[in-house]
Amino acid sequence: MTDSHVLPRRRRWPLVLPLAIVIALAVAWSAVWYFAARRAESEIAAWREREAQAGRLYTCGSESVGGYPFRIEVRCTSAGAELTQVAHPLQFRLADMLVAAQIYDPSLLIGEFQGPLTVGEPGQPPAVIASWKLAQASVRGTPAAPERLSVVLDAPRFDRIAAATQQTFLTAARSELHGRLSGGTVQDNPVVDIALKLEDAVAPSLHALTAETFDLDGAVTLRGMKDFAPKPWPERLRELQANGGRLEITNIRAAQGEMLATGSGTLSLTAAGGLDGELQLTVAGVDKLLAALQIEKAVQEPGGRLGAALGMLDRVSPGLANFARQNAGTAISAGVRMLGQPTKLEGRDAVALPLRFSDGAVSLGPVMVGRVPPLFQP
Repeated sequence: MTDSHVLPRRRRWPLVLPLAIVIALAVAWSAVWYFAARRAESEIAAWREREAQAGRLYTCGSESVGGYPFRIEVRCTSAGAELTQVAHPLQFRLADMLVAAQIYDPSLLIGEFQGPLTVGEPGQPPAVIASWKLAQASVRGTPAAPERLSVVLDAPRFDRIAAATQQTFLTAARSELHGRLSGGTVQDNPVVDIALKLEDAVAPSLHALTAETFDLDGAVTLRGMKDFAPKPWPERLRELQANGGRLEITNIRAAQGEMLATGSGTLSLTAAGGLDGELQLTVAGVDKLLAALQIEKAVQEPGGRLGAALGMLDRVSPGLANFARQNAGTAISAGVRMLGQPTKLEGRDAVALPLRFSDGAVSLGPVMVGRVPPLFQP
């Protein structure tokens, strides 16, 4: 066989080169992920140290970092938080939490949480227990400077415990809370836009009006906070009042059976902790609203203020007060409808009238319908 019949040797590098590139990229990406994971651990440790210096302690029964190759996931089981540098220290306990960020978008954090969540004083039984079927949250920004926050709960339930008795405060089929920073910074006079949505909610201990299933959808702006540091609600509310804080309600919509209401206005707090301000309401099904507010029962109770005033009629003519009580509720309901401005709401006949708060006293149009207890003690 002559040399002319020898086959030329095939070059193998065109086959090996792509494989080598893939292996090199995988090694480089693994190094990037490993670096990002270690960076996340160091950032979390530094954040915890800063928070501890401010009296906010965060702990995990066990902690792990994963998510390779495209995410950084931090899982914390038996999560805990404690506020120590406040008048009344608080402790939070959560069964499990998972927080993740994409390698290519570290400013977006996504979390899932497993309940129950308990809140109470350190070393004491919990005062509040929250549970849910699914809890998810997302934060845009950084832990030190968050810009947006969203929390979604499926089938949430909130219970209060007092004197070893557990009482349900709120349940819902679904709840959504969205907030964004629209002014200031998290450390200096933040202004926060908040959107809240509740579906098939019930709050039996709040008011007779909320003891039946209702839907709520609202958008508000909160002004007057000094910072975002976690604080107990009474302390936060005192701060808001002292700082001239107010809640600007852009729009709120509530639906319950045949009743539908929308409103907007501004609320603030008095030095005694009472609500102050006015909402402009538009109500379809106002008769159901007045029935839920128990207008007729209020005027028929002899021990109430109006009942005492009506009792004076007996001095003029025996039996006159009883006649007035029997007809006062109907007269007030008719008066509310007459004094309100007739209008339309989503195609239905409705009445527009003011809902006023005066240091906790609540009036619907010309009629006082109740009182909101002080939200904090001076």
